[in-house]
Amino acid sequence: MVHHKPTNNRNEVTNLSLNQSIESAVSTGKCKLGAASSIKAVTDGEAKLVVVAANCPEEQLADIERFSELADVPIQVFPGTSWDLGETVNKPFMVSAIAVIEPGDSNILESL
Repeated sequence: MVHHKPTNNRNEVTNLSLNQSIESAVSTGKCKLGAASSIKAVTDGEAKLVVVAANCPEEQLADIERFSELADVPIQVFPGTSWDLGETVNKPFMVSAIAVIEPGDSNILESL
């Protein structure tokens, strides 16, 4: 399982690239927003990747990690808050997790 811890000194270009990849996956592919929907996508065998906000609540993160490990689905930690992740996908609300089902035009799965 791929699990990257966010660091404060991450390269801004990498963050920008991740933001663009997430935005592209949501706009041109198929994604599920939210922890519960992401967990369901993992357990249903649909998810190819789960992106979690750096401040994802511990209980939700533990559930996502447990089910993702069982299903061999990688996890990518988004280096911003759930508000930032929501903003990245043009939503006016917090998004703690995103399950990527089809990446569309995004290269988000290539970086794993």
